[in-house]
Amino acid sequence: MSSASIKILGSGLCGSLLSIILAKRGYAVEIYESRSDPRKLSQAAGRSINLAMSSRGINALKYAGIFDQIKPLLIPMTGRMLHFKNGDKELQPYGQKEDEVIYSVSRFNLNQILIETAEKKYHVNINFEHSVKSYDPENSKIQMHSPKKEFFLEAQKILVADGAGSVIRKSFNDRAPIMPSESILPHSYKELTIPANDDGSFQLEKNALHVWPRGQFMLIALPNPAGDFTLTLFMPTTGKDSFAELSTDAAVTDFFDRHFASAVPLLPNLIHEFKNNPTGILGTVRCRHWHQDDKLLLIGDAAHALVPFHAQGMNFAFDDCVELDKVIGQHEHNWLEIFQNFEANQFDNATAIQEMALDNYIEMRDGVLDPKFALRKELSFELEKRLPNQFIPRYSMVMFHEKIPYAVSYQRGEIQKKLLAELTMDAEKMEEIDLNYAEKVVATKLAPL
Repeated sequence: MSSASIKILGSGLCGSLLSIILAKRGYAVEIYESRSDPRKLSQAAGRSINLAMSSRGINALKYAGIFDQIKPLLIPMTGRMLHFKNGDKELQPYGQKEDEVIYSVSRFNLNQILIETAEKKYHVNINFEHSVKSYDPENSKIQMHSPKKEFFLEAQKILVADGAGSVIRKSFNDRAPIMPSESILPHSYKELTIPANDDGSFQLEKNALHVWPRGQFMLIALPNPAGDFTLTLFMPTTGKDSFAELSTDAAVTDFFDRHFASAVPLLPNLIHEFKNNPTGILGTVRCRHWHQDDKLLLIGDAAHALVPFHAQGMNFAFDDCVELDKVIGQHEHNWLEIFQNFEANQFDNATAIQEMALDNYIEMRDGVLDPKFALRKELSFELEKRLPNQFIPRYSMVMFHEKIPYAVSYQRGEIQKKLLAELTMDAEKMEEIDLNYAEKVVATKLAPL
């Protein structure tokens, strides 16, 4: 146990969970958050993408001892329900085992519970409406702003969990040791709502993540406990079939009628929400390093933000919290070693999941329309049954096997992708594939896990 004090910047999902874990270890934890207390606010529409929780996120909540509090918020999703342009639907299971599901969860409600638990149960002091105005890396001084005053924090054991737009990270520009860079995706997003039926029931299948794939753009919908769905449009920012083209009510109506006819009857507030909900940007944050000496550490999205198409932003941030706590347990009081080891353990994983998230965007909006996609997925499931210690589909490794590092999932996934392409090259259906030969090929290319 430690009586030392730790300051965390940001009370979002990562910062609030981290505060709980560190308070349990015995640290006096204080959080500075730029927003108002979300427990005193109603959820603002269109401000955040609904989240999908997978095994790494659940593992972190269990590690912190608070999963039982979060469990009522979770809605299981067994697979992708594809909505094709002709009106047909097809459920593609995520896995082939009963427990291989992911869970829809409200970011807003999850954050409220984490903050409440941190403050009330673990006595974390949370200062709302306290924003970082600037950071001087040379002198390790953080200038803070609050409604009552401006003051300086010394960067001594500061954990920076203030998200993709982190002022601390940006303060380094291209300076060592952080040397951050941001890659903005030329695609944006806008949230809409599929309301519940009058009796509170769901208008779509409850236990699925719904996708309307259309090549260069798509809709996705995740269920909420109240019977509604959070619907998100992802599409290019400019050019043909882009947000730039949807500048009038008539253009929006025409676009949805042409491309998402099956969704239109579910969207009574389409025009109002499209006009009033913000259009969000999507990007990837990379850094040369995540820490400055033993003074501060970037964690979660502040260090390695990724696009949301593999549903791992929150899950990886939660995994960060667990990993940091484990490293603290190994090197307690030596913060330089703590920060160095944490970075060494997670850095390659960050690079890997960032690449996989970008890949998954292409798969969700376009790849699933490939006639060979379903065949390759069927073959991957069959190979997993036959060689469970050698062939686990990449998606399953990421979502359901929290002990397999992202870096390993990526490396093996690239090998598997090539194998599946080769084995299905001349086949249209499973009966045309020599499964015994496929087994032998896999055995030569993939070592047992």
